[in-house]
Amino acid sequence: MCAVILDRLDNWQVHAVTHPLFPQAFAWLKLLDASIADGKYPIVGDNLVGSVNRYRTAPYADKQWEAHRLYGDIQVVLAGEELCGHGQLDGLVVTRPYQPEKDVEKYTPPMKPERMIRLTPGLFAVFLPDDAHQPGVQVDGPIDVIKVVVKFRLG
Repeated sequence: MCAVILDRLDNWQVHAVTHPLFPQAFAWLKLLDASIADGKYPIVGDNLVGSVNRYRTAPYADKQWEAHRLYGDIQVVLAGEELCGHGQLDGLVVTRPYQPEKDVEKYTPPMKPERMIRLTPGLFAVFLPDDAHQPGVQVDGPIDVIKVVVKFRLG
């Protein structure tokens, strides 16, 4: 099943039943602003880890798809905006086999994604292992983005 969650940060409580670490994840996210330094931030050991990155968005064809096996993602754009492709893993061509140390497998972009999600400040998206996704796609042209991804361990 492929079912992304997309909602406003101030509405996170509706999704609290999704995972027992969501209260800690969203409490941490509420403390952040665009001045936070890039890097990894352990929130609850290896079970809940934040990562902050600055990058430039790029055209759809230049961005690989990815999926995870051990962790789900909560993705939040603090500054800028981006599109994120989302769809099924079925039919995607692996370009980089699964890397257990990074919990990621990379794929060639499909000709047409099932959907494109627009992430702007104040919104969050949750991706689970069945959710292939493609972060960092430009909206109208390349721009700089500050993004937080909180990884929550599943199982």
